[in-house]
Amino acid sequence: MKNLLLTFCLIISLTATAQRYSDQAYLQDRAEKFDLNEETQNIALLQIASDRNKAIKILSENGLLHPYEKKIRKDFEYRPLTDMHIVALSRYQEQFIYLTDKAVLSNAWAGKFYIDHGIQNPKGMAIGADFLTLVAGNSELRVFQNGQKIWNTSVNNLNPIALEYDKTTGHFLILTEDALYQLDLTLKTMEKVYDGSNLTAMCYYNDEIVLGTKDGIQSLNRKTFALNKSNQKLPWTEITSLKNIRGALWFGSTKGAFKLRSDGKYDYYASKRWLVDDHVVDLEKGPDDTVLVLTKEGMSKINFEPMTLAQKADYFQEIQRSRHIRYGFTTDLTLQTPGDLSTGYNHDTDNDGLWTSMYLAGELFRYAVTKSEDAKLNAYEAFEAMERLTSLPDLKGFPARSFERDGYEIGLHANGFSGEWYKKHVEENGRIWRLSDDEIWRWKSTTSSDESCGHFFVYALFAELAPDKAWRDRAIHQIKIEMDHIMDNNWYLVDWNGEPTAWGKWNPKYVNSFPTNVGDRRLNSTLILSFLQTAYHFTTDEKYKKAAEKLIRKYGYDENANRPATTIGFVEGEDLSDKWNHSDDEMYFLTMPGFVNYSFSEEQKTAHFNTVKSHWEVERSEKNPLWNYLFALSGSKNIDSEESAWWLREFPMDLIDWKVDNSHRKDLTKIEPNFRSQTYSEVLPGDERTLHLHNGAYRNNGGSDGNREYAPYIYLLPYWAGRYVDAISAPVPN
Repeated sequence: MKNLLLTFCLIISLTATAQRYSDQAYLQDRAEKFDLNEETQNIALLQIASDRNKAIKILSENGLLHPYEKKIRKDFEYRPLTDMHIVALSRYQEQFIYLTDKAVLSNAWAGKFYIDHGIQNPKGMAIGADFLTLVAGNSELRVFQNGQKIWNTSVNNLNPIALEYDKTTGHFLILTEDALYQLDLTLKTMEKVYDGSNLTAMCYYNDEIVLGTKDGIQSLNRKTFALNKSNQKLPWTEITSLKNIRGALWFGSTKGAFKLRSDGKYDYYASKRWLVDDHVVDLEKGPDDTVLVLTKEGMSKINFEPMTLAQKADYFQEIQRSRHIRYGFTTDLTLQTPGDLSTGYNHDTDNDGLWTSMYLAGELFRYAVTKSEDAKLNAYEAFEAMERLTSLPDLKGFPARSFERDGYEIGLHANGFSGEWYKKHVEENGRIWRLSDDEIWRWKSTTSSDESCGHFFVYALFAELAPDKAWRDRAIHQIKIEMDHIMDNNWYLVDWNGEPTAWGKWNPKYVNSFPTNVGDRRLNSTLILSFLQTAYHFTTDEKYKKAAEKLIRKYGYDENANRPATTIGFVEGEDLSDKWNHSDDEMYFLTMPGFVNYSFSEEQKTAHFNTVKSHWEVERSEKNPLWNYLFALSGSKNIDSEESAWWLREFPMDLIDWKVDNSHRKDLTKIEPNFRSQTYSEVLPGDERTLHLHNGAYRNNGGSDGNREYAPYIYLLPYWAGRYVDAISAPVPN
């Protein structure tokens, strides 16, 4: 048997010359969310703040609240405050300051800070140097120093929205819906310095005063108050809050929160992945470098924690093992209560073999890199589940989609098919779930080509990377029996009823029935040649090589497979050509290493490599690390290491399938509807779009209401593949 491991080692040495991502700690963001509980529901939330003790206070129309155990509850810490009518909340020297209908006070400084402000119906306050305090009502302003009033004025119908103190000038700013005023205590004057409309919020940022409006922001010169610029190119323009938090400009809006980045773009925090709801009421600096986002229905604490890609993989590995294993299969978790992981259960899917092969591959790569006993045991467990897919059906190498104990399978049909189609199928063919000979288990039929490509991909890896020869031989046996089934059945996956499955078809009559620019002609030719090359590589049985040569010589399969990806396009009247199929990408890239590395000759290998390179070039804009690392495994030196690492860094920590909508965003450049279903001019980071598997590129909108948690293999496989091909370094200390 040829030694593929030597081939892989050569590939790794080649890719090591490419730029390797140094896995140093970066700031990983994740959210903790706190809902209103039963006693606080339907209470209007107004402000949020935290102090030097890391306490978090929320001001509501019914007094103070605080977050505790994922809920927002009434705050009883200081009993006297429960009897006060608190109208505003602020901080000074990292301590809480409260404005009530009678006073400005604090419980810090031994409770000595107390001002009887004497304003009817106060609206807000601002604290300056040395406890200089401005209190504003609808028509009156008063300033206090050392508890004594030092200035006041009356302004009819002022209705202040926000008050700020400028420590560089010693002046106060007062924002109303249609104007900005400056209070100069040296001159004892209050002057209107800017006329506006629909103003909603303000803050200082660098040398500017940033004003929020109902339609974007306006930036004023901090000294002259001249308008520098207006900006509506934001994720959303109805601004509710503006805050300078640790030198970064944060925005609250009626459609989420966002932060200005150094490159002029925005990090966008919206949907239930990040927030309880998207209507932001207030933003504030939180404890330990967090950001607090108060919304109408709760609060979120956005954490920024130093983390390496390796630590992120450890985090996801724990989730994978604790919640996403069913009989050794990798599976998603269905949540009976949306968003509540405690209500989750595992069940079968159409593609248990495919998803499991991808997790298994990641564990094989992890074992190869680390020699972890845990990785080996996980790989063996997953292999046994996949191995049983061919042992339960009595069909000589036919792989089931899944299996389950009789009576516990979810549905009686393949996912995605129901109604009249299913009724007709059952009448003509019988149940898709078949009872095994022991009458204890049922196995799922109708297996498709995507299952087969996952099997051949991972069995080849297993045959080389598993440390024990007996286990490697079992993988080679699986390759042989699955290949023999296809060959013995005239290049079809033939089901229990003697008929080919809907998608398990590699017969020349089927493959060559498609026009040359329909993707399935190219893809199916590539798959079956790769399967045959793999079988020949590991068994050296000439029948597999001869069969491949016949498909090439007589039916043009190499010609089909070697067409560049740019030939794929729309064909009038062809159902399979109305748009680019990203599930085909998944099959193609999983098949890519075997298609190139197991070629029968160097000439063929060069042709195959050039073809897969054309496919990678088409997919390159997705920045998908799995595609990049599988391309590296096929011999490429150029794999876009930084783009791959960006994808892994931006992959969300929350794996729940939340509904995400970016269609309203005004900061993104939309492009015309196109064959590849690309929506915007650039790919969005993973934590700003709907979560999806590797066969779902460009899905920027969609998702569900939180009724499932995705299995973390979608991160683990590319991460460990990157480590294996030396495109990601081991974690760098400090």
